[in-house]
Amino acid sequence: MSETSKPTDDSGEMLDPLPKGESYRFACHQGVRCFTDCCRDLHLVLTPYDVLRVKRGLAMDSTAFLDRHTVQDTDPTWQIPVVKLKMEDSAARSCPFVTPEGCRIYADRPGACRAYPLGRAVRRSPSPSDPTRVEEEHFLVREPHCFGFEEGELWTAEAWMEDQGLGAYNEMNDLWMEFLSRYRPGSREDLAPAKWKMFFLACYSLDRFREFVFGTRFLSLFSIREARQEEMRRSDEALLRFAYTWLAYSLFGDPVLELRESPA
Repeated sequence: MSETSKPTDDSGEMLDPLPKGESYRFACHQGVRCFTDCCRDLHLVLTPYDVLRVKRGLAMDSTAFLDRHTVQDTDPTWQIPVVKLKMEDSAARSCPFVTPEGCRIYADRPGACRAYPLGRAVRRSPSPSDPTRVEEEHFLVREPHCFGFEEGELWTAEAWMEDQGLGAYNEMNDLWMEFLSRYRPGSREDLAPAKWKMFFLACYSLDRFREFVFGTRFLSLFSIREARQEEMRRSDEALLRFAYTWLAYSLFGDPVLELRESPA
């Protein structure tokens, strides 16, 4: 493991670069003396895919989930609307889903919880042979309260991501970050309030976005293949991918959707 470490804030948290192929020891279970300590006093920003997975795992409508379990905020760097997981109103400010036995939404827990203690940075690095190529860098998040590094088996970043089921999360969150990379930080004033309302609807309130697509004149105005429509009806993931397409069209004017010549 690299010996290069640097503190990131006053909490004492450290980030250790993890070169490809290098390993670390880690385990998290009820026998670890810090079990669930990391589930308290969080400032956890949820990605659109996090919201999709958790609300679906709870069998909740997205609007009800957002109202009950999140707070709206503005990202200080990007100046865009984000949602954060709402902590319990108690001295410990615990996650509403943590129990003494662990996480009760474990199968659908947010990507940041799923990846911990692994961090991942991504950048697009297109080449003539692969215009969609992505380069990854990994690091370990070391917090003073965490004793998980003292036991368990050895992991590489690749093995940990596979074991924790991060493939779908990384795929969907990479689409999200690719979309955000189109937006110039600090330029929120360039978009009208109605467009910011649409941004929030498409990214986070997926059930309402489904109503927007299928319950209005939307499909009579835009030419969308029947197969794609059917996939969007059946799959939340397909609908979220389309939401990013719609935002690229409606916010940035990308020619990614085709208007019907004669609206039905």
